Amino acid sequence: MPTSKLSCLIVEDEPIAAEVLQDYIAEVPFLELQTICKDAVFALDVLNSQAIDVLFLDIHLPKLKGLAFLSMLPNRPQTILTTAYHQYTLQAFEEGVVDYLMKPIAFSRFMKAVNRLSFPDAPKPKADTFLPNRRAFRFFNVNKKKVKVYDDEILYIESLKDYSRIVTLHAKLVVRGQIGAMQDLFGDTDFLRIHRSFMVSLPQITAYNATEIEVTGKALPIGRSYKEWVSKRLAEYF
Repeated sequence: MPTSKLSCLIVEDEPIAAEVLQDYIAEVPFLELQTICKDAVFALDVLNSQAIDVLFLDIHLPKLKGLAFLSMLPNRPQTILTTAYHQYTLQAFEEGVVDYLMKPIAFSRFMKAVNRLSFPDAPKPKADTFLPNRRAFRFFNVNKKKVKVYDDEILYIESLKDYSRIVTLHAKLVVRGQIGAMQDLFGDTDFLRIHRSFMVSLPQITAYNATEIEVTGKALPIGRSYKEWVSKRLAEYF
């Protein structure tokens, strides 16, 4: 087992995506987060002043894009790219990155990536050493504290302009972030955007028709521009 921790730097301009990486790093005994930067210019200052072992780097950043930033680093840390775009894969691996993670990032996929990291003084752990068998969850900032939310307890998510209301089996949580960011965070595996103001958990759907979806007694409208996509996804899922 490693005798020391790998120091990590997150470079990510999307707060929710940064929080996901921060929470995942906190779960791994051999990783230690040093700081989070919203852009590559700030990250360069950090790299010049601190010893960083692992760089979690978003590709689409303001001011200076991730791959351009990476190419200009003479002594770069081990780098794991995080992105919602698949078309940069070849270029990324030509830059010698450790891994290329597609958003939304599952914890199991994150673990596969970090277990590829190298230690200067110890062999890397086995691929399943720190991978627990657990339910998927995320932490959200609610009233100045982080609240754990299990994916399988979410009923639906409602837009509140710059905020979103996450309705679960046990609570209603108002969190910062537009519903579009929530859609990027949760993806379309078990969650479906049905309206400009609503996302639903597919496993929690109890009834539906052409105009609305019912989730445990709550009827949610299907937006006109979403009808074709929703119909297709429901047919595939059920």
